[in-house]
Amino acid sequence: MSDSHQKSANYLDETELLALDAHWRAANYLTVGQIYLMANPLLNEPLRPEHIKPRLLGHWGTSPGLNLVHTHLNRVIKSRGMDALCVWGPGHGGPAVLANSWLEGSYSKTYPDVSRDAEGMALLFRQFSFPGGVPSHVAPETPGSIHEGGELGYSLSHAYGAALDNPELLVACVVGDGEAETGPLAASWHSNKFLDPVHDGAVLPILHLNGYKIANPSILARLPSYELDDLLRGLGHDPLHVEGDDPLHVHSAMAHAMDTALDRIGAIQHGARHEGVTERHRWPLIVLRTPKGWTGPAEVDGLPVEGTWRAHQVPLAAVRENPDHRRQLEQWLRSYRPGELFDDQGRPHARVLECVPDGAHRLGASAHTNGGLLVRDLPVPSLEGYAVPVDKRGTTLHEPTRVLGGLLETVMVRTAGRRDFRLFGPDETASNRLQAVYRATGKAWQEQMLEVDENLDRHGRVMEILSEHTCQGWLEGYLLTGRHGMFSCYEAFVHIVDSMVNQHIKWLRTSRRIPWRRPIASLNYLLTSHVWRQDNNGFSHQDPGFIDHVLNKSPEVVRVYLPPDTNTLLAVADHVLRSRDHVNVVVAGKQPCFDWLTLDEARGHCARGAGIWGWAGTESGNEPDAVLACAGDVPTLEVLAAAQLLRHHLPDLALRVVNVVDLARLLPAQEHPHGMADAEFDALFTADKPVVFAYHGYPWLIHRLAYRRTGHAHFHVRGYKEEGSTTTPFDMVVRNDLDRYRLAMDVIDRVPGLGARAGTVRQELADIRLRHHGWIHEHGTDLPEVAEWSWN
Repeated sequence: MSDSHQKSANYLDETELLALDAHWRAANYLTVGQIYLMANPLLNEPLRPEHIKPRLLGHWGTSPGLNLVHTHLNRVIKSRGMDALCVWGPGHGGPAVLANSWLEGSYSKTYPDVSRDAEGMALLFRQFSFPGGVPSHVAPETPGSIHEGGELGYSLSHAYGAALDNPELLVACVVGDGEAETGPLAASWHSNKFLDPVHDGAVLPILHLNGYKIANPSILARLPSYELDDLLRGLGHDPLHVEGDDPLHVHSAMAHAMDTALDRIGAIQHGARHEGVTERHRWPLIVLRTPKGWTGPAEVDGLPVEGTWRAHQVPLAAVRENPDHRRQLEQWLRSYRPGELFDDQGRPHARVLECVPDGAHRLGASAHTNGGLLVRDLPVPSLEGYAVPVDKRGTTLHEPTRVLGGLLETVMVRTAGRRDFRLFGPDETASNRLQAVYRATGKAWQEQMLEVDENLDRHGRVMEILSEHTCQGWLEGYLLTGRHGMFSCYEAFVHIVDSMVNQHIKWLRTSRRIPWRRPIASLNYLLTSHVWRQDNNGFSHQDPGFIDHVLNKSPEVVRVYLPPDTNTLLAVADHVLRSRDHVNVVVAGKQPCFDWLTLDEARGHCARGAGIWGWAGTESGNEPDAVLACAGDVPTLEVLAAAQLLRHHLPDLALRVVNVVDLARLLPAQEHPHGMADAEFDALFTADKPVVFAYHGYPWLIHRLAYRRTGHAHFHVRGYKEEGSTTTPFDMVVRNDLDRYRLAMDVIDRVPGLGARAGTVRQELADIRLRHHGWIHEHGTDLPEVAEWSWN
């Protein structure tokens, strides 16, 4: 027993101690029942094979520790009258969270058919990890959850995101010792350097060390205690230790640790809020060491189980077939003394529920875990004050994201009092030209500040840390608890969060099918410093594949926008910032870009998602000979330059120019809510004319989106094909055959009969490309006719 454990051995009186233990035993009983039973929930008769599920799924090993944490959170929430939520990092311990939700009554309130009695208990058991039932992980179906936990690494960043701008909220976060080995979790320990004790809530991490993962020991559990303490203190925490395997002693120690932690949190917040304290204190953290599979079978088939990796999932695997296993399971269930916990009708006894809070204070009933109940419309200003004038197309230039920064500044100003909008990014806000927001708020920072530092603010709402994982986790936690935000990132490096966005999309897709889950603000990505303007940083910074990744996901959730100019970016931003339950990917340049559309035109274009730019083509009301299509700002520039070349050299050619801003419009209507019907698609692109499509990303995506269309055989797509370097901007498009000269040549090659008549023109275009290569190697800049080009 540790020193802190001994000191707290008599912390609670016997009555409260036994009541806590009764609640914990009840939760353990319900947890085991969910993993194994499909009938006979109260063990009113000896277990028979038909009472056992045919497929045994679930995770027992972590569950007793989660039940302990839930029990003791109940105690402090009730005694202190506080608002709290818990992020369950070991989300595979789903049966524990479901058990506690059922015990406290929030599960039955959400799902009335799963009543808090024997009939409801039987249904709770049967539905767990069963066809037509509920997942084995903590999931959107679980009341009180904002974190799936199936993929490890994100619990702590989610918890801090939930605490931001929630000053009265305690966010407990159970970090499993396996999860603690992941890179995202390791980075997220630094979130405490960004937590403002004045305007934010508190996060109480609970590092649960049960010693093992699926088949191996965990690193932190094997560290000497002094070394673990040094690590945690170096990360800015003040660890409190709870350890042991005697339930009553552990209950007493846990209660003492919880009260100590909350008293310290209260003192930190009081000092910051009422006494002007600005230095960062070490926030408390609880290290909980209990055996893996605690209170389960000590030994199975002659092999140790409790306290080993064998307890991770299902300790008794052959309960239907093996009478010894079945006898052990019954002994295990009866060891919790269910007759003391539930009455004859299966209702929990009053003593079991003594620690349970009332109403919305219950962890399974908190409105903070159903953020759509709390979210308010974002006060996005009218775009007229930010739009750029377009008196003559393609002659003036603006930096689209810089103009957007002005809009976001106003959003920051308008939400200053309510504090429900934040901008997240990995050290790139200014690099991405969004620095106007600093006129409204600074960058959150609780560490030392030096005179040379700029825009740091202890109460700031711009979140920057050079960890894309942490930015993503913060934003997800922020959105899931009812707020708004945007994630700005270099396009190539947003791939770091590929797996995280998968999980969020899956969460949203499932939530949309659950009536009691209310829509939350969308997760908005602004991807800039994109592939075509990373010529200065080179090949390592050139990757547009995040679009492909996202468009593989649930179509009702995902959206991808490629605004071609500044006003269109404003119109897209206005839409995505107001939207709900989507993941919106907006790809826009930060470098000077030609202005093509007025604000009204941009709004109309965004509403359509794709449209004919009649002013750029030469079809004059007749059916075109060819279509030049584009999606993305640089492809749009190259298509319009190609259209101008063809207009000049081949004035009799009937050319249509189509721009796509909403990429999902290319999908069939039956496959995506934004998709086009075949007739609409054919009217736009024609059914049989050659289409030369200049696309921002990998060209095969356009083929995949349009492969069922009537005219797909006539589509010829140019895009990024992994040709990059440190070079000039125009050389990037030449290297990938996306340049204006190649596009014009493609039209000549694909319009029937045109090649023979336009051979001289084609040769001239090819010669310019050859001249380009020599020019850039001699001068280091692009050809004058490219660098000085404008629309005429």
